[in-house]
Amino acid sequence: MPPLVDPVPGGHPGDLARAHALAHELSAQGVRGIVLAYVDTAGICRVKTVPCRQLHSAVARGVGMSPVFDTFLANDAIVRTDVLGSPDGDLRMYPDLDRLVVLAGQPGWAWAPVDRFTQEGAPHPGCGRTFLRRVLADAEHRHGVTFRAGVEIEWSLGRAAAPADEFVPATSGPAYGAIRQIELGDYTTDLLAALEAQEVPVAQLHPEYAPGQFELSTDAADPVAAADRSVLVRQTVRAVSQLHGLRASFAPAVTERGVGNGGHLHLSVWRDGLNLHAGGDARYGMTAAAESFVAGLLAHLPALTAVTAPSPASYLRLRPSQWAGVFTAWGRETRETGIRVVTGTAGHQGEDANLEIKPVDLAANPYLALGCAITAGLDGLGTAAALSEEVTDDPARLVPDEAVARRVRRLPTSLPQAVEEFRKDQVLRNALGPVLADAVIAVREGESGSVAGLDDAGVAAAYRWKY
Repeated sequence: MPPLVDPVPGGHPGDLARAHALAHELSAQGVRGIVLAYVDTAGICRVKTVPCRQLHSAVARGVGMSPVFDTFLANDAIVRTDVLGSPDGDLRMYPDLDRLVVLAGQPGWAWAPVDRFTQEGAPHPGCGRTFLRRVLADAEHRHGVTFRAGVEIEWSLGRAAAPADEFVPATSGPAYGAIRQIELGDYTTDLLAALEAQEVPVAQLHPEYAPGQFELSTDAADPVAAADRSVLVRQTVRAVSQLHGLRASFAPAVTERGVGNGGHLHLSVWRDGLNLHAGGDARYGMTAAAESFVAGLLAHLPALTAVTAPSPASYLRLRPSQWAGVFTAWGRETRETGIRVVTGTAGHQGEDANLEIKPVDLAANPYLALGCAITAGLDGLGTAAALSEEVTDDPARLVPDEAVARRVRRLPTSLPQAVEEFRKDQVLRNALGPVLADAVIAVREGESGSVAGLDDAGVAAAYRWKY
C-alpha cells in the first residue's frame, strides 16, 4: 500500500485474500504469531499479538484496543483529557500488510505496524501514524512537495545480569573505538544479519561516544516508512541484545551525567523529483524554499521540543556543548546548532543533502516527531520566511547581546518549559488537532508530575529501562 493511501476497515480490494495467503506463507516459515505495534503519546511502543491464522480477521475486523492507551505515561499510570483516559470505548487496530515482516531476531514471530480506527470506521484522531500520513498528503497537495527522512538510533548496551536494574556498560572500549567493535563483534554481526533478513537497509553501525553506546542509521525513506523502521529496528535491537545476555536502553539519559541517547531526525524536501537542499542559489546550494523551510523549523523549535524531547530525562541530555543542539540556530555541519545543514559529498549533493534536527531523542513518538517537524518547516515555506544568519562553532559562546541580535535562543531546559512553548504554538496544535494536542500536554504534565522531587539520578533511573 503506498504510504499516502489511508487504510480502510476491512481492507482494500484484494487485502483479505492477501491476508489468507500471507498467513499460510508465514506458518510454513515457522511463524506462529504476529506483533501488532503502535507508539503511544509517551513514546512507548505498545503491542497486541495474534496467531498467524487470525491475520485475516485482523485485516477484516481489526483488533481491539482501548483509547485509554493514548494517555498512558511511561510508568503505565493514566492521565486524562476531556475525551481520553476513561475506561470507555474501543478502537480497532488494522495491520499494514505492506510493512509486515518476519522477525529474524525473534524466531516464530512476525511484526507489522498498525493504524487505529474507531469502531464506526473513522480514523482515530489520536493515531500518530494517521497524523503523519495526513501531514504528508497535505504538503503534497498544498505545496507540491514530498519528503525523505531517516531516524538515527542510539542505544546504550548494559549487562542483563547487572543488579537492581543498574546500568553496567557491556563493553569497556573508548568512544568510537575498535575495542568496542571487537568485544561485541558477534553481537553486531547478528544484529546486521537480522536487519538484512528483515530488508532494513542499514547505512552505518558503529560504537558511539557514551559508555556502552552504539548508533545505527538506515537509508532515507518516505517519512512513514522511516518512522516504521525506527520502531522495527528498536524491536530487533532489543531481541538480539537479549539473545546475547545484554540489555538495550534507548532512554535519553541512562545516567544523570554525560552524553545521552539521541534520535536525530534527517529530513529533505523534494519537488518534481529534485532535492530542494541542493543545486539552488541560496547558501550552501539550498533553494529559497529550503531556506524558508529551515526558518520555519527554527521558529517552532522551542515548542517542537515538547514532541521531540518528551521525557523529563530528555532534559538531562539537552545540555549545551554536548552536541545535543539546544539553540535555535543553524549551521553547515555544525553539531551544536539545533538544525545542522548537511550538504553531502561533492558530486552527490542532489541525492544526499538534508537537514538534521538535533534536539530529538527516542522517547519521542517518531510519527508525531516527523509530522510536527514537517509542519513547522512548511509554515516557514508557506510564508517564504527569511532564514537567519548562520552560526558557526558553539552557540553557547555567543555573548547575550549577540545571541539576541542573531535570534539565537536557548531551547527549553525542562519539560514544563517545553509544554508552555507548545501551548503557545497554534500551528503545531492545529496540525495535531485537539485530541492529539491535548494528549501531548496531559501526558507531558503527567510525566513531569511523576518525577517531582527526584534528583537527576532519580530521573535517569525512572526512565532507564522504559525506552
